[in-house]
Amino acid sequence: MTTTLEHQQPLGSGFTAFTTTDEVLAGIDLTGKNVIITGGHSGLGLASTEALSKAGASVTVAARDTNAAAAAVAGIDGVQVEQLDLLTPESIDAFAAAYVSSGRPLHILINNATAVSRELVVDARGHEATFAVAYLGHFQLTLGLLPALRAARGARVVNVASGSHRLTDIRWDDLNFTGGYDSNLAYGQSKTALILFATELDRRWATDGIRGYSLHPGISIATSLHKESGSLYDLAQLRALGLIGDDDQPIIDPEREKKTPRQAAATIVFAAASPLLDGIGGVYLKNCDIAPVDSRPLTPEMLAIGDISTDLAPYAVDPASARRLWALAERLLAGSVQ
Repeated sequence: MTTTLEHQQPLGSGFTAFTTTDEVLAGIDLTGKNVIITGGHSGLGLASTEALSKAGASVTVAARDTNAAAAAVAGIDGVQVEQLDLLTPESIDAFAAAYVSSGRPLHILINNATAVSRELVVDARGHEATFAVAYLGHFQLTLGLLPALRAARGARVVNVASGSHRLTDIRWDDLNFTGGYDSNLAYGQSKTALILFATELDRRWATDGIRGYSLHPGISIATSLHKESGSLYDLAQLRALGLIGDDDQPIIDPEREKKTPRQAAATIVFAAASPLLDGIGGVYLKNCDIAPVDSRPLTPEMLAIGDISTDLAPYAVDPASARRLWALAERLLAGSVQ
């Protein structure tokens, strides 16, 4: 099943940038459905966990720091926490093997966790950490969970990407930024990779009843990604970008991508559970609908005036690139050179 830009047409879902998780899941009963969400204890992950649990799902939050995760989800019905470090292949294998051996089908996998760094960080194998966590770690996890996804007889894999994919295609000649590190490009590359991953996953696995989605949630600086510690931006930069006010509180303006956590997480749970996507896969979403395509290259002039589209860049769903990246991930995880 090949994904082309012909599939990338808005549905007219009736939802908007203001839509919340509660509105998306209104009338949807997820009782009996099993969900895994990486990083499901903070920011948009936590908002998604709360919403899916409220709809009746059993949610497994996969987290590196299980104590912090358990504290964050305490009191939410139907949620359990399991240890997972996406930078450590052995941890990923152990998590996937334990879940598969439990015999539980997996109906929804949300690959949400990410990593950001202002300086170049590499994992034990030498891979740039943002790419290693967001793409390679989730790739290994998803393949490890394939038996449980097949057992669901109708499953969805949701990759939380970003409009930042428009910053760069895959840097095929220098994935690890050995020629000089740029944190924004590293983040953008990781999000492009997640979109390509969903594209190829859907092509390969749709006949098994497993559909792949990627999405731009919107900007919610209440998430841990944008807190000053561990963020790409300090408070002065966030003010300059118009994301926080002089009181250092988030500015909420959904029409300009600035959302509350429940508004930003709405597209995540839309991808995970909306019946409007039944029979559709391999698409990139925003504002709880299939996103339009914007073929314009991002230029310095556009950045200077804030003309930053979050619609889909065609290279992020190119079938040849999607197949190439999948094969590359298989080689990298096997320990082969790029």
